[in-house]
Amino acid sequence: MPNLFDVKLVFSQIPELLKYLPITLGIAFASMILSLLIGLATALIKIKQIPVLRSLSAFYVSFMRGTPIIVQLYLAFYAVPIAMQYINYYYGTNYNTNHIPPMIFVLITFALNEGAYNSESIRAAIQSVDKGGIEAGYSMGMTTTQVLRRIILPEAIVVALPTLGNSLIGLIKGTSLAFVCSVVEMTAAGKLMASRNFRFFEVYVSLAIIYWVVTIVLERLIARWEKRLKVNERRVAADDPDSRLTQNIR
Repeated sequence: MPNLFDVKLVFSQIPELLKYLPITLGIAFASMILSLLIGLATALIKIKQIPVLRSLSAFYVSFMRGTPIIVQLYLAFYAVPIAMQYINYYYGTNYNTNHIPPMIFVLITFALNEGAYNSESIRAAIQSVDKGGIEAGYSMGMTTTQVLRRIILPEAIVVALPTLGNSLIGLIKGTSLAFVCSVVEMTAAGKLMASRNFRFFEVYVSLAIIYWVVTIVLERLIARWEKRLKVNERRVAADDPDSRLTQNIR
């Protein structure tokens, strides 16, 4: 009977695949950080009801949530060079997109896509913050930025952390699509390895094991962080709120 499934190969090629894990994690964490900034800005625009920006943010969120991420990657990878050619033609410039690293397209696309989803989670978390604490902050002379940084965000992150953690885990798995922009991350490396020996199933099993372990580790870390934040929140809530706000101002 032919050797249809090679168990030894599954585990022997994991070390080779792990060499590309930093690229996968780098894409995920860098995109997540950018998406949090984009999501926070979009959420604040919706909460503050800024007229023009509110319409633009609504269009942005609708488009990003209504189209597949792989289509967005193709649009970024192929649309930008086309746009540059039009700019060069009409404005006499000489922009060359060949010098732009493909990683830039991947990071921007993932950040914009994830930012649209994170904006709704962040907005809901901000709106769940107790209004009394916000009014107390203003009454003690805090600026809007200080209230946001010292009162709103610390409480909102406790509410949004589980959802944002799930988004990060989904983003790590979604980085496998970066290969459409010629970025070789872990899944792309696995495909290239399998093309040499045609053992595609073994490679995918190896990748599944790696992604599974990474997901378990992240889930544990996020759960521990969430627990710590809740403990700190209960400790702060037990203190006198006036003294806490005074300490924050200092």
